[in-house]
Amino acid sequence: MLRQYELVDRVLSYDPDADEALLNRAYVFSMHAHGSQKRASGDPYFSHPIEVAGILTDLHLDDETIATAILHDTIEDTVATPQEIEAKFGPSVARLVDGVTKLSKIEAQTESERAAENLRKFLLAMSDDIRVLLVKLADRLHNMRTLHHIPKPEKRRRIARETMDIYAPLAERIGMYEFMKEMQTLAFQQLEPEAYESITRRLDALKVEGEDRIAKIGSGLKLLLSRGGIDAEVSGREKHPYSIWKKMSERHVSFEQLSDIMAFRVIVDSEEECYRALGIVHRRWPMVPGRFKDYISTPKRNGYRSLHTTIIHAGDTRVEIQIRTQAMHAQAEFGLAAHWAYKQDVVRPDTQVRWIQDLVEILDNADSAEELLEHTRMAMYQDRIFAFTPKGELIQLPKGATPIDFAYAVHTDLGDQAVGAKINGRVVPLRTEIAQGDQVAILRSKAQHPQDNWLNFAITGKARAAIRRHLRHKERDETIALGRKLYDDIVRRLPVEIGKEALGAALTRLKLSESDALMEAIARQKLTDRQVMEALMPGSTTGDDAVALPAQREPISIKGLTPGVAFVLSPCCHPIPGDRIVGVRHPDAPIEIHQISCPVLDMVEDDDWLDIGWGDKAEGGTARIAVTVKNEPGALGAVATLLGQHKANILNIRFDTRDTTFHTNMIDLEVRDAAHLMKLIAALRAADAVSTVERV
Repeated sequence: MLRQYELVDRVLSYDPDADEALLNRAYVFSMHAHGSQKRASGDPYFSHPIEVAGILTDLHLDDETIATAILHDTIEDTVATPQEIEAKFGPSVARLVDGVTKLSKIEAQTESERAAENLRKFLLAMSDDIRVLLVKLADRLHNMRTLHHIPKPEKRRRIARETMDIYAPLAERIGMYEFMKEMQTLAFQQLEPEAYESITRRLDALKVEGEDRIAKIGSGLKLLLSRGGIDAEVSGREKHPYSIWKKMSERHVSFEQLSDIMAFRVIVDSEEECYRALGIVHRRWPMVPGRFKDYISTPKRNGYRSLHTTIIHAGDTRVEIQIRTQAMHAQAEFGLAAHWAYKQDVVRPDTQVRWIQDLVEILDNADSAEELLEHTRMAMYQDRIFAFTPKGELIQLPKGATPIDFAYAVHTDLGDQAVGAKINGRVVPLRTEIAQGDQVAILRSKAQHPQDNWLNFAITGKARAAIRRHLRHKERDETIALGRKLYDDIVRRLPVEIGKEALGAALTRLKLSESDALMEAIARQKLTDRQVMEALMPGSTTGDDAVALPAQREPISIKGLTPGVAFVLSPCCHPIPGDRIVGVRHPDAPIEIHQISCPVLDMVEDDDWLDIGWGDKAEGGTARIAVTVKNEPGALGAVATLLGQHKANILNIRFDTRDTTFHTNMIDLEVRDAAHLMKLIAALRAADAVSTVERV
């Protein structure tokens, strides 16, 4: 364990202006607060926060972050309070410690609701100050290094799974690849012990067989570059066990079939030398097609920059080579921490961690814990592609993304108003998959709003969360609007006029907080008409004093409401404006609209019926007709032409029956109203190619 003076000396070695007194106070306070607490290893608990602080000194982090690391478990595991931390160490350190404390609660949860709520706090704290995440990652890394001391296997596996699912991807997302690799290796050892043992055993055997193979390839590569006029630092290594196992799983190959298990790093002085070195390497050895990546011209979203190529060395050995500058290497090793500004008054994520802001936006839109966890993991895991706006701005998206995902990645308003897209100048549907390097232009309209079918092809968490939020708000608004129409009908049927006081009293009796909640409950049939009447006017429906209520009810107008949200037009009878209709209510479901003659109504209880009307000038609906035409060339074309001439849009055609002389087609049509449909049917019946036409 680092002694007090050793830890302080480490910080002063890279930051001479650090607050030495702050670090000393934190060390002493934490040691006294943890007292005689022990870890599973038997070591004093106090050793853990000191080791976490030591890990962060390797990243050259500021004095406040180091103090936070020393104190990060005091609120969670001792009697220390947030107020005490703030009084002794200032508001900035107190805020950081509180943020790390909230993150720590994720580890202890197994239920998705509670885990998601803590993840929500985690992301909010991280978005406010990214140093919270750096402390937590160091905390998790040290816990993984000592995980083998925990006696219960199931607890070790749970912690390892959390590390693999949340913390390793987060480390990768901010470019801290060394943290990521070590956490993945330690977690892999617990989750797949047999696979880990097998791979490490084979790697050890390879080292014995060709002990100097990596050294020989590395020295040959350095000599080749030197002859080309480039003084490069070259280092080689075998890939870590989890990386090898992942490649074996993805490619469905054995260890023996996996040829690229060696990787070399070439560090040069400038960006220009990166490309020169690449040219020298490719002239000497053949490149494996499809394995070249230029992350210098198109950096990863976490700021990672490097050239990646895989070459075939000595005729049969695949070798991965990464070429970068010293600055790029620092970024690759320590990510965001490599370019940390120690003395900023306000520390917030920069443009290289814009994905954090996307996650925070998802927080506002996610409807459930499962949705939040799904979107968070989606945003952290998926492989990325690069696409460009018409102005050349680079947008990173997961593989399989569509223009809807692209639009929401640019701005939420653009996503909400998208009506189409152009990919490389060609107009395409919104469901089109974007390819690597595409230029995407979004066509928009202020009259547009998110559609529920967008969820079928939007794949980013940000897009799906925004669409779902809009649909939820729309559904609630229209449900409340329908409930208000039903409420007005209930009030009209009472023998006395109802005022605001009676409504307020009714809300109290029904234990509802506001009138909108009452309207929603009425529309969703959580409250019956009689319950609402009784709440508004006690005694109006029960007992000897019950009054005779008017039997006449005015139809409820559905004008202005959207089918599928507040109500659905039943597919069994396809009602359209102009038809006589009736509504059927089901708890927590939209009202079903049927034609009055629909046979389904014979099975509906009287109390579930609702008088419904289309409202003035209601237009638009889907009708189904059965058209029997002659089995001859051009007959169906004549029907389609006739429908087009009468301004009817064909939505679907299905062949129902067919013989040598006639065939019957079921045709779904968009029509204005019942009168429009009758004109269409009359026109079809007059056509030579048509035998019969019936509405279904």
